[in-house]
This record gives sequence, structure tokens and C-alpha cells, in this order.
Amino acid sequence: MSKRNVISLIVMLCIGIYIFGYSIHDINLGVLKHEFFAINWWWMLVALACILLYFGLEAVVTKILVDRDGVKNFSFRDAIRVPLVEQLFNGITPFSSGGQPGQLIVMIRSGVDGGRASSVLLMKFVVFQGTIVINFLISLIIGFHYIAEKMSYLSLFVIFGFIIHLFVISALLLIMYWYSFTRKLVLTIIAPLKLFLKPKHYASIQATLDEKITTFHNESVKLARKWRLILKIFLVTFLQLFFYYLIPYFIMLSLGIYNANIIMVISLHVLIFMIISLFPIPGGSGGAEYSFEMLFKSYMSNNSELVLAMILWRFLTYYLGIFLGIIAFMMKSDKIKKR
Repeated sequence: MSKRNVISLIVMLCIGIYIFGYSIHDINLGVLKHEFFAINWWWMLVALACILLYFGLEAVVTKILVDRDGVKNFSFRDAIRVPLVEQLFNGITPFSSGGQPGQLIVMIRSGVDGGRASSVLLMKFVVFQGTIVINFLISLIIGFHYIAEKMSYLSLFVIFGFIIHLFVISALLLIMYWYSFTRKLVLTIIAPLKLFLKPKHYASIQATLDEKITTFHNESVKLARKWRLILKIFLVTFLQLFFYYLIPYFIMLSLGIYNANIIMVISLHVLIFMIISLFPIPGGSGGAEYSFEMLFKSYMSNNSELVLAMILWRFLTYYLGIFLGIIAFMMKSDKIKKR
């Protein structure tokens, strides 16, 4: 990790400590302590299993895509490092912008060709984004009325988040199926940069974008012919996200909250996932905690229970991935053999 990334990591941990400290500043610590020791740790283990399955299933998707590219003996140990490093760099960079480069570094270090690694990450990203949009549409039908009634201002964030994700998946589909139009559109959009950049720099940006669009189009056309592979990846990704969305429900069970509707809890968690993506602060810090408290407070009997649930949820869905990602990034890669 670079010095800049280390500083970002330290800053994010400090922000997290501050947020947790602020959350409990007006809560009776004795009550919070009692709530903590009353946790049913069996249900917490189930919640932990869900987030580990989330990481593990993404590793399965990575291995499936790498194996179809003619790479032999790409170990599951190397595959599991990819989503963990993704969690680390997503968690310390604005808008999760560092996740893709981090994964690419790990795969290249594992011996995967850079072009193939880029192809794998692009296809994984397309399927992941598509699955998020589908899950969101289902959750919007189930849980949006709850947000609109209780917290109308959050509903605006939800809609805006959906528009952004829909725009991303639409842009990717345009590249896949309408290459010539997309290429002309992108070149038209960046044309105003000529007014601010030197001709050499503008030409470099234009060539880079053109190369990336062409590469993505060519790779997506190859993969589109393998519909069985796409279906398999989609099903694994759908299952991966399902386990992630279940985490708040099992945290509630661990706190003795049995009146929560599992479908509604999953739907609300999907909407939180959409809201977090809007915040420029790495990990959506501040916005994630606030959204969780606002959406799930009706299920909690008191503030100490709500804050404890939020802390447990945030640790599993954010900080655990960062800590495991540090370990994964420091691990040495297995050697692989190409067919």
C-alpha cells in the first residue's frame, strides 16, 4: 500500500471511531453494556457467516471467469484475495474508486495476464451492477413506501442512487451492443476538453478512452456468446448479494428482536446500499450509519439497542472487509500455470 493509502486508512478508522463515539455520547453506558452481554452470539455467527459467504461467492465468480480464460490452477486462495482487496480499497477511496485497480494488482501478481484480468473485472462489474439494479427494483416495490412515509428526504437519495446505477449499467450495455454510437458519444462528450488541455494531453485521453471502450466491447462480445456462463455468474452474484442483505435481520435476532419482517428488512438494506453509493466519503461514512438508524429505528425498543445494532452491522459490512483486505493484500500469491 502506498503512503497515501495508509494515511487514508488511518483517517477512515479515526472517522469511524468518532462516529461510534458520537453515537453513544447520550446513551447510558451501563444499559449499552447490558445489551452487549445479552447478545445471542449464535445469531451473530450466522450474520458473520453471511458476510464471509458474500466474500466467498465473489471469489467463486472471479475463479469461474479466470478459468474460462484458459488459466489453470488459479487457486481459490488467490481468488478470495480479490474481493477482500476490493473491500479494502473501496473502503478507503472516494466513491469506491480504488476497488477495481486494487483487484487488478492482485490478479496480475497472481500471474493472470493484465488483459485477461481487466476482462474478468469488467464482466464481473457488469453482472454485479445489473444484479444490483434488479434487486433494487424489487426492493423499491416492497420498501419504498416505508421510506416515503417515514423519511421523505431519504427517498430522494434512493431515487438519485438508482438513477446513477441505472446510468452505469446502461452505459455498459451501450458499449456492449452499440459500439459505434457509444464511441462517437464519448468523443463528443470529451470534446470540450480541447479548450482546457494541450493537444498532446487531449489526444492521450482520447486514445485511452478509445482503447478501453474497444477492449470492453470486444471482450463483452466474446462473453455474450456464452450465455450459460453469464447465467451461472448472475445466479452466484444474486446469491452473494442475498447473503449480504440478510445481515441486519440476523443482527436483530441476536438482539432478541423477533418482530421484524425478513422481506422488509432485506428491502430496506438494499435501499441503504443504494444510498451509501451516493456519499463521496470513503465507505459512505456518516451517511451509512445515519441511514441505518433512520430506517431500522422502528424495530428497536430503545436507542442503545439501535446504536448497538448499527455498530455490529457497520463492523461486519465495512470494517471487517478492510481488516481482512489488509491481510489479503500482504499475502503472497500462489503460482499458477497456463494451459
